[in-house]
Amino acid sequence: MAKVLLGFMGSGKTTIARKLDSDFVDMDALLEERLGMSIARFFEEKGEAAFRQVESEILADVLKTDQVVSTGGGVVISSRNRDLLKQNLDNIYLKADFETLYQRISADKDNQRPLFLKNSKEELAAIFKERQAWYEEVASEVVDVSSLNPDEIIEELK
Repeated sequence: MAKVLLGFMGSGKTTIARKLDSDFVDMDALLEERLGMSIARFFEEKGEAAFRQVESEILADVLKTDQVVSTGGGVVISSRNRDLLKQNLDNIYLKADFETLYQRISADKDNQRPLFLKNSKEELAAIFKERQAWYEEVASEVVDVSSLNPDEIIEELK
């Protein structure tokens, strides 16, 4: 059974996955490898439906492993993905309030996310609100990471 980390961008999925297991699975990296291009470019060229199809295939594969998995923030958009996740018993939602996440995303100059660059703060807040219910729907555990550093999050998960 995979240990799946879920949450909006900036919640710390990749950071926490790396601390839990140096051999973790980064779904975004797997997607780019399979697509042969960046996720943003694939979205532009083939569209979201084609992307979500490949994402579902990869999710189904990684859920069969015993690895720690860092998902993309939008993995819960697809009802197929939510159904797949509901069959996994170890889904951890790294939850934070929107303002905290927005500050983290804004400060992260090394990882300028396309969704952040293309949307206003208000539009991002609407996307966050919509996804929040889906994260909670599939989560087996919710950890409020708003005021925790990565080491404290790891402690919380133990």
